[in-house]
Amino acid sequence: MKVGFIGLGNMGLPMATSLVAAGHELTVWNRTESKAAPLKEKGARVARSPAEAARGAEVVFSMLSDDAAVTSAVFGQDGLQAGLAPGAVHVSSSTLSVALSERLAETHASAGQRYLSAPVFGRPTAAASKQLWVVAAGPKQDVDRCRPLLEALGRGLTVLGESAPAANVVKLSGNFLIASMMEALAESFALTRKSGIEPKVFLEVFQSVFARSPIFEGYAQLIAEEKYSPAGFKMRLGLKDVELVLGAARTAEVPMPLASLVKDQFLGGVAQGHGDLDWSALGALVAERAGLKQGG
Repeated sequence: MKVGFIGLGNMGLPMATSLVAAGHELTVWNRTESKAAPLKEKGARVARSPAEAARGAEVVFSMLSDDAAVTSAVFGQDGLQAGLAPGAVHVSSSTLSVALSERLAETHASAGQRYLSAPVFGRPTAAASKQLWVVAAGPKQDVDRCRPLLEALGRGLTVLGESAPAANVVKLSGNFLIASMMEALAESFALTRKSGIEPKVFLEVFQSVFARSPIFEGYAQLIAEEKYSPAGFKMRLGLKDVELVLGAARTAEVPMPLASLVKDQFLGGVAQGHGDLDWSALGALVAERAGLKQGG
């Protein structure tokens, strides 16, 4: 299948690599063109703009950091929408606000184009090993058409119906769950460590007693070992996601007091200059407030 791919960051590059490995013909675009070099070596064509990446493609993926980046890449000068043919599908795998997902669905429909929301769960290592979990929503015919591509990205796919923003709500809810879990882990590690218990000992208890989840175990290990750099997912992006959660909650009139607390924790970390650390560096923030030194 002829596929365009826009955004080759920590997640986009391994995802695009999986599509090339599955035998699809890729044209890619990234703001920093040098990041496309590994894909060019594998036979992908490098476009000079999102519009060029979309031109002639049956399906175009976008995997970008936030609403502003997606808006620019899709609607800006030489944007994706300008190059996407009628009937072709834009698959957005970015973590977006519900409002932007609604706008994308409406705008593409008015141009005779198709739109599918398909964010993913998993860190860059999961993307590289094809262990992502994809949540997709949009018209059934578009899901069916894109299924081989989505299945090439990971270990499973959940289809959430025909309303594209549903996938964004699920993605935001999942990211909120991860962020809340990290806050609980950070506090638990700080309490046990300050009580004289080695982090590796509490990590063993956590891994042995609680539900075995690669996500939860992975973040527990990062906090226990204080490995916050290089970031798999930056704290400033975690702040962005929790703010999107709160925005969706306001629209749906759902009180989420824990989300407000976690947002303030991330905001404090960014304000202290930790925005580019992994978002699991919540562990370092909580430890610092408990009077604990890193590595101590």
